[in-house]
Amino acid sequence: MKLHELSPAEGSTRPRFRKGRGIGSGNGKTAGRGHKGQNARSGGGVRPGFEGGQLPLYRKLPKRGFTNRFAKQYAIVNVEQLEVFEKDSVVDAQALIEKGIIKKVYDGLKVLGNGEITKALTVKAAIFSATAKEKIEAAGGKAQVI
Repeated sequence: MKLHELSPAEGSTRPRFRKGRGIGSGNGKTAGRGHKGQNARSGGGVRPGFEGGQLPLYRKLPKRGFTNRFAKQYAIVNVEQLEVFEKDSVVDAQALIEKGIIKKVYDGLKVLGNGEITKALTVKAAIFSATAKEKIEAAGGKAQVI
């Protein structure tokens, strides 16, 4: 089968409806827009969220919370995910990307202590949780802060 031989299943597609193509088409003259009014004009209609001048819902609802513009975003890895590496290997952000455990580094790598680790690994990251550091060192590895 080649690309030019592909076609949709029989009856699954209908021809495009051609608006404003004469009275005989059944959708000529006003082309389904009706007579006069804002929506009948070219460029007519209202913006999303507009409620005819009534106070819109997005202005009635209270503002909540706070977003810190300077907060750092970390790529997060749990200790149990480090089991895929061989014993005595060096685990850093690049190694994790190659294994497909993380996609991006963002502002650094953070290791959390969920799960168990049995291999001695040298882990290089920006931040370690207390439990993650304990588990890595208990397995005979090292937790290095970059």
